[in-house]
Amino acid sequence: MSKTKTQYACSECGAIFPKWAGQCSDCGQWNCLVEQVDVKKSSNNPRFAGYAGNERQLQKLSEVKHTDTVRIATSISELDRVLGGGLVPGSVVLIGGDPGIGKSTILLQTMCHLSHSLNAVYVTGEESAQQISMRAHRLGLTGDQLSLLTETQVETIIATAQSTQPQVMVIDSIQTIYTELLQSAPGGVAQVRESTAQLVRFAKQKSIALFVVGHVTKDGALAGPRVLEHMVDAVLYFEGERDGRYRILRAVKNRFGAVNELGVFAMTEEGLKEVQNPSAIFLSRYQQAAAGSVVTVTWEGSRPLLVEVQALVDESHLGNPRRVAVGLEQNRLAMLLAVLSRHGGVFCHDQDVFLNVVGGVRVMETSADLALLLAVVSSLRNQVLPQDLIVFGEVGLAGEIRPVPNGQERIKEARKHGFKQAIVPKANAPKKAIDGIRVIGVSHLGEALAAQRELDAIK
Repeated sequence: MSKTKTQYACSECGAIFPKWAGQCSDCGQWNCLVEQVDVKKSSNNPRFAGYAGNERQLQKLSEVKHTDTVRIATSISELDRVLGGGLVPGSVVLIGGDPGIGKSTILLQTMCHLSHSLNAVYVTGEESAQQISMRAHRLGLTGDQLSLLTETQVETIIATAQSTQPQVMVIDSIQTIYTELLQSAPGGVAQVRESTAQLVRFAKQKSIALFVVGHVTKDGALAGPRVLEHMVDAVLYFEGERDGRYRILRAVKNRFGAVNELGVFAMTEEGLKEVQNPSAIFLSRYQQAAAGSVVTVTWEGSRPLLVEVQALVDESHLGNPRRVAVGLEQNRLAMLLAVLSRHGGVFCHDQDVFLNVVGGVRVMETSADLALLLAVVSSLRNQVLPQDLIVFGEVGLAGEIRPVPNGQERIKEARKHGFKQAIVPKANAPKKAIDGIRVIGVSHLGEALAAQRELDAIK
């Protein structure tokens, strides 16, 4: 067998070089050469066996038999919700998040539960077996059936899995795993990509449900190449503050379920505990109503979620007033304030505007636009909105209030939590009155501001 050779490819133009250099001589870009395996020189490697020169028979799409995917329940309902109903054999799930957010904790809990019915293997490259055992003891977990492996070489991991034949496996973390095919250090772009490719191929061939833990950068993005997200079946991100109590697990990619599905967990001394009714937690408001506070309904995956949006508008003493948004998109805040000035007649050009979504939730959709603007107006005018008011709707650049998906379900969810009034897009207003809640449909920003003044006068 010929010795495996490596080469360096330019990530900008694709030029191939036998050695690394600081600058690509073809396109002139700097620091763009990435190490990779020379495919032509390593065709005899078992990694590439069975690919070259093999012809396959084509089949029509209508001839493919449809079979229902059998899912594996993890015994954690919030995790099953984010995964789309449970684990799929042969699937690869990538979990990312800040250090200390709870990635290893939830995976250890999951593996200990699954080990009672399945052959489960936990591969750790960052911690020793003693550290994993101490964590399991601290969390009160029973790991009698869970197998541990402390290894960082991907070839050894795959060889061990070949003999033990696990059904579920965890790699913690992919940044510590390396392959002997490359000479670069573990954690590099080439090592992460090549190691993941081998693990994904092995998991697909053996129908192993594989969890892969990934580090994140300072910006919150997954460390390593973005191609890593395209190689796996599902990408889950942990959100929340490390010193906070609640953690949010969000699916940003899922081939077997809905994207943007959200699971809520509470960090306790016994590990992560699932929160069955997250809306009740995020709505823990003060008994005394305050200006600048309004509740909106977002749609996360397959269920509605009620969150509180707070705004603080204060006179600015700087040349450029500040625009700060926590849990909302910063650029969209600036755009909506311009719409409020042009089509609502409310000016904030000399005011500092601070926005926050209570509970550490990140609102990804545009249904919170109208609630955001009404909270800003409430804080600017120091007018308290009714605590039983719910607001949602997308605001366009012309000041129109656009409908949002699942409007009826949002209103019904608000009614279940005791809300009696709602300002919603006119297209989302129900044709028949819903008992227990008064719905005000608006089609323009001016109508929404008038409805806000009317409610304040009634109050």
